[in-house]
Amino acid sequence: MASNFQLFFNQNRHSLHLHMFGDFDGISAYELINALKKHNENHFEVFIDTSDLNKIHAFGIDVFQKKLSMLGNNNINIIFIGEHSHRFAP
Repeated sequence: MASNFQLFFNQNRHSLHLHMFGDFDGISAYELINALKKHNENHFEVFIDTSDLNKIHAFGIDVFQKKLSMLGNNNINIIFIGEHSHRFAP
């Protein structure tokens, strides 16, 4: 994991909010995927805030997009928000 990457959670009955801080690399991508796998069964929407990321490594984006399919075909809606959201959307 990038030494300064942090992932914070906030949730309510129907949605999960994830806020990423620091640098996003391949290991950070796995941390995000694992968080989504752990929490996606209980929420209809997941909002992922990218506004406080500093460096976004292309390898991290590639890992994230490839592993996103591991979540299965649930009825979950993942919504990227923030300044870097366009880089994460599949």
